[in-house]
Amino acid sequence: MEEAQDRIGSPSTETGGTEERMLGADLVREMVARQERGEGIKRIARELGVDRKTVKRWLKLGGWQPGQRRRRARQLDCFAEFIKQRAPEVGWNGAVVYRELQALGFCGGHLQVQRFLRPYREQRRWSELATVRFETSPGEQAQVDYGQLWVWIGAQREKVHLFVFTLGYSRRLYSRGYPNERLATLLDGHERAFRWFDGVTLTCLYDNPGTLVLGRSENKVLWHPLFEDFARYYGFTPRACQPYRARTKGKVESGVKYVKRNALAGRRFNSWDELNEWLERWSLEVADVRIHGTTHEAPIARFAHEQLTPLGARPPYRYERVQMRRVANDALVTIGAARYSVPVEYVGQTVSVQESAAHYEIFHHERLIARHARVERHSVVMEPGHYAGLLRVAAAAELVPPPRCDPYFAGFGEVMVRDLKLYEAVSRSEGGEGR
Repeated sequence: MEEAQDRIGSPSTETGGTEERMLGADLVREMVARQERGEGIKRIARELGVDRKTVKRWLKLGGWQPGQRRRRARQLDCFAEFIKQRAPEVGWNGAVVYRELQALGFCGGHLQVQRFLRPYREQRRWSELATVRFETSPGEQAQVDYGQLWVWIGAQREKVHLFVFTLGYSRRLYSRGYPNERLATLLDGHERAFRWFDGVTLTCLYDNPGTLVLGRSENKVLWHPLFEDFARYYGFTPRACQPYRARTKGKVESGVKYVKRNALAGRRFNSWDELNEWLERWSLEVADVRIHGTTHEAPIARFAHEQLTPLGARPPYRYERVQMRRVANDALVTIGAARYSVPVEYVGQTVSVQESAAHYEIFHHERLIARHARVERHSVVMEPGHYAGLLRVAAAAELVPPPRCDPYFAGFGEVMVRDLKLYEAVSRSEGGEGR
């Protein structure tokens, strides 16, 4: 019986934690106190009901200490570094890791790999959920994003792509509705936001949109070259969130929800212009003067402390993309799945098309021959002036003069009229001579 007690009560037991559960800190302190009062080990063991060897060990330690769990070696320990490096690359997929470990000589089972990965998965889960609020100083950052919703415009229900530009410090926002999220509309939204605030922040934060981010190389974002030129022109630094970490731009995401639920909920408009006029008026009358839930101040009041880089007399950015086109026989040029007219004298000629944010300008040998506003795909834009002087087939038939008389015929221009009696007299005289 004493041997059993000694086995259970030993501080160095391999069962890990059994000693602490049996004796506990209070009982060990009692042993130490009794020894300080002069009691011997034998008496302490008898009165406390603990084996003498156990009392001796604890008194040698000088007090209660938590036991150290002795972990047994695992087959996967020699592959630990490989797993830690490889598992994030395959999305912590246990089946893939297990297959690759088998190729490296691992002889264990699939469940061993899953158990090994479990604590790392748990750490990844809470690290993805946890966020730290990041406040920026005045003029430091703006956040940009799109939101989509269906709005009645006229008699048709349209999908509106809502461009929202939010200043990080003041939370003041600018919003505008577009029919798409192309690069041209994105640049147009930036232009209007800069003019609205009359300044530019040092950085702008985005959520890896395909129109701007072409990819990543060596942890660097590959921006669209046109957008890079636009950013240099206005003097701000574009930044992209880490993939799958869009919550790092929560200020603008909250702004998108606010515009949807407050400015546009249950409203309908006669045109796109009316929708955007309402958004600007709503920004001034509602969004700018409300008390923000995080800052507890009105955005327009905090905007007074924003330190934006002023635009000054800088003209709008000229967004151009040159394309070469051949003018078809109908004097139309195909651009962006739509067709636009040019003067008919350029049929068959090669022209250059310069694309701006809202227009197409068509040149022939550096001479501007046509300018059209951008329209929807598969539309046809024909300016009547481009077809002046062109004879249509029906009109040409009406203008053909009546046939003229043979110029070698005697009495050109006249029709001779004679009495039939003259022919009769001639016929009689010829008949008499013949008899």
